[in-house]
Amino acid sequence: MTDNRVFIFDTTLRDGEQSPGATMTHEEKLEIASMLDEMGVDIIEAGFPIASEGDFRAVSEIAKQSRNAVICGLARANLKDIDRCWEAVKHAKAPRIHTFIGTSPLHRAIPNLTQDEMAERIHETVTHARNLCDNVQWSPMDATRTEWDYLRRVVEIAIKAGATTINIPDTVGYTAPVESADLIRRLIAEVPGAEDVIFATHCHNDLGMATANSLAAVAGGARQIECTINGLGERAGNTALEEVVMALKVRHDIMPWSTGIDTTKLMNISRRVATVSGFPVQFNKAIVGKNAFAHESGIHQDGMLKNAETFEIMRPEDVGLSATSLVMGKHSGRAALRSKLKELGFELADNQLNDVFVRFKDLADRKKEVYDEDLIALVRQNEAVDDRLKLVSLRVVCGTGGPAEAEMVIEIDGAEQTVTSKGDGPVDSAFNAVKSAFPHGGRLQLYQVHAVTEGTDAQATVTVRLEDEGRIATGQSADTDTVVASTRAYINALNRMLHRAGKVAPGADRKEVSYKDVG
Repeated sequence: MTDNRVFIFDTTLRDGEQSPGATMTHEEKLEIASMLDEMGVDIIEAGFPIASEGDFRAVSEIAKQSRNAVICGLARANLKDIDRCWEAVKHAKAPRIHTFIGTSPLHRAIPNLTQDEMAERIHETVTHARNLCDNVQWSPMDATRTEWDYLRRVVEIAIKAGATTINIPDTVGYTAPVESADLIRRLIAEVPGAEDVIFATHCHNDLGMATANSLAAVAGGARQIECTINGLGERAGNTALEEVVMALKVRHDIMPWSTGIDTTKLMNISRRVATVSGFPVQFNKAIVGKNAFAHESGIHQDGMLKNAETFEIMRPEDVGLSATSLVMGKHSGRAALRSKLKELGFELADNQLNDVFVRFKDLADRKKEVYDEDLIALVRQNEAVDDRLKLVSLRVVCGTGGPAEAEMVIEIDGAEQTVTSKGDGPVDSAFNAVKSAFPHGGRLQLYQVHAVTEGTDAQATVTVRLEDEGRIATGQSADTDTVVASTRAYINALNRMLHRAGKVAPGADRKEVSYKDVG
């Protein structure tokens, strides 16, 4: 293809959610899908409809709400999967069926199919998908470890059967840039009918080359990049959407391809995905990391003061990061807060603004400086669903002389209880107090603390992940008191778990089909 337009295929809600512990609630999936659509993502892979009733419902509702993006569902190479996928995506203005099968020797051995048997199945399933939908994507899973002659053969079969997009997955992050480009280039040159389809690239980051491999594939002729927000994904993750998009924008001089992404929305969606997935962005992460536009070195600071371009190849505003952080304080009013939050990507109703304003004033009285990150934490910390449990007050006594003791007042279904519990430290005693007041089977899988901003008065953002009978729920909260933030995050996760157990069938939001190595 000679077109310089590169389509962005986001699979945060499918491949990204396969990260252990990254499961999102139904409402969170709809929210992220809406943000992706608004940002200009071309294709949203909304889920794996056959995996569970929860996945089917999410894909179906995302398909109905989508305004611009193509909505895609994943299906294995069997008719039942494909039919279920079509039932979910058919509501979209622009639906797509994405079907796949593992073609490398290692993956062919799993269903114990010969090359000819697999070729026949590819023809049958792609044909069936095309009879349902005129937009069909096909993927030879583990393509980069598939024998060249066989890969060329099955790609030709898929094209003849009606596939409109051929995706070439580097499923285990095995390839290198020169190979990635060459593979796409050879397929386009040697497979009959290749000029009539779009070739896509789907790279994993096991060797740290996902972004480089994706961009190399584009140089080789691919015109669709499959990626996720923050590079979210199993093992070492997927190609990061923000990295490939900004690379194409900043280095347009040597990579003359463009996307339809509104890059000023990158920071906001990055923060939101980090919150709902429970996977915080590393400080030195390219484009969206906390330190991506921070300068501490004296030489760097001096250069920045004289000319920002000396040490920044893109402007913070290009990715939606406010150029000025310290603008809010205890004397700021509601109008200023509303304006600032809008600048940060939050449109709040009056009652929501009033709630945030009260907590903002409380924080401003406790903190010398209120940063953008502090405000974002304030907006996010009370987003629990169906709050059956609420922390009313907490007092912890601890020291070197013995176990810590927590005295807690907690509201459960509208009734307050006072409990006292001991533990091996303040956080442990607080968690024990919650469990004493509300016994449950949730097991702590993750406890993570990081400071939102600098200083001893910084807010601590705490992430807690609980697991109970296959259901996983992640909670977050922020406070200048780490123990309070920890307790609220624990309660937040517990509320989310109760929400799932009470509003969907047990296991409905969990993956009931093994597909951990897809794509």
